[in-house]
Amino acid sequence: MMTLQKHRSQGQVVQHVVVVGSGSGGVAAAIKAADAGADVTIIEGGALIGGTCVNVGCVPSKILIRAAHLAHHQAHHPFDGLERRKPSIDRRALVRQQQARVEELRQAKYIDILAAHPRITLVRGWARFLDPKTIGVTGADGRESCIPADQVLVATGARPNIPQIPGLVGTSFWTSTEALIAEEIPDRLVVIGGSVVALELAQAFQRLGAQVTVLARSTLLSRDDPALGTGLQEALEKEGVTVRLKAVPTGVRWDGEAFVLELPDGSIRSDKLLVAAGRRPNTDRLALDQAGVTTDGSGRIPVDDHLRTNVPHIYAVGDCTDQPQYVYVAAAGGTRAAENMMGGAAALDLSTMPAVVFTDPAVATVGLTEDDAKARGFNAISRTLGLSHVPRALANFETEGFVKLVADRDTGRLLGAQILAPEAGEMIQTAVMALRAGMTVDDLGGQLFPYLTMVEGLKLCAQMFSKDVALLSCCAG
Repeated sequence: MMTLQKHRSQGQVVQHVVVVGSGSGGVAAAIKAADAGADVTIIEGGALIGGTCVNVGCVPSKILIRAAHLAHHQAHHPFDGLERRKPSIDRRALVRQQQARVEELRQAKYIDILAAHPRITLVRGWARFLDPKTIGVTGADGRESCIPADQVLVATGARPNIPQIPGLVGTSFWTSTEALIAEEIPDRLVVIGGSVVALELAQAFQRLGAQVTVLARSTLLSRDDPALGTGLQEALEKEGVTVRLKAVPTGVRWDGEAFVLELPDGSIRSDKLLVAAGRRPNTDRLALDQAGVTTDGSGRIPVDDHLRTNVPHIYAVGDCTDQPQYVYVAAAGGTRAAENMMGGAAALDLSTMPAVVFTDPAVATVGLTEDDAKARGFNAISRTLGLSHVPRALANFETEGFVKLVADRDTGRLLGAQILAPEAGEMIQTAVMALRAGMTVDDLGGQLFPYLTMVEGLKLCAQMFSKDVALLSCCAG
């Protein structure tokens, strides 16, 4: 076994940081630590640098969703006097363009940046702990190396979870990875899952020409305010998606022509099957026990707000941890973990973390729901503004959805926001900043908002705590 020694400069031992995983969290940490004077080794076992987001997650999915959005609006836009027509779709061309942009971003934002940094070394191979301060790496050729570390960051991400449905394994089902690069649109598509990835892809494929059925284990977006899932379900069904709640297949088989999914009330057939039932952490091959790092029952690594595991010099960030699975959480965690490895004390505050589901209408949330606020002891109240009261939504002829704000009745302080609207993802950051600033709903309602914009809905909803907005004039202050 080859051993890679720590770099020494002018007789002093430079802090050596080993990062396992080259996704957003790992690369952010590597850059931060290297800029602070550490020597950094990044270990990547997968075929692609860059992790989930740029390769098989955020970037390709948003390109697909945007293309599907434009296709849908060619045939279903709300304006009289403009021709509506069914678009001609070349799925292969869409995939080529999508993957070209993925490759461009992977090269520019990951490969080139790592190659240009003199203190960062990329090692290809699968990592495992040999002891708390030694990482073994097995290369594609089977050769093994041994890397000592002063500090370690685990940023190995997650992969699609495959539910234990009899008959499923062994069939040619899709996960999101295969769906995003599929070059044909199936006539019939069944999607197993009721959360973010399942719903985003279900709507996209419906809009590109498939007849989609969603099978949700409970309700849609079951962890959010129930009104969000209900409202989104109504929007999806209006577009032709079949949504079946509390529908868990008891068996799956391929009969030579189609997938056959057995349900308690009968069977359904589908040309393709997309399994989007969550993700599981990539921690099973790390030999974490050799380092004394604990995991929860699902294999995720618990971390504190400083991104520390239970072992003082070992940190973890991103989807392999018990933190929310968002790329910006991983990246923010990576920079803070690196700062702490170099002697800092940076904490990651998730109390005002925004979340977006990129459906149409989109779903965006921050802070507490009304039920969560009450459970935490707040004397919580809320107001909900239908988009029919938002002038921009009226001008767009897109009034499906709402803005909901949650506040503390005693102080008026904003506690949370839930939005179902076509541009919810662009609106939510205003609520994030208001929460971060400790604003009251009166503070928010008294701000100047540009007119006509969708984000003005936040102002109008804030004014509902003290006024009847139906009686206000347009752009009333």
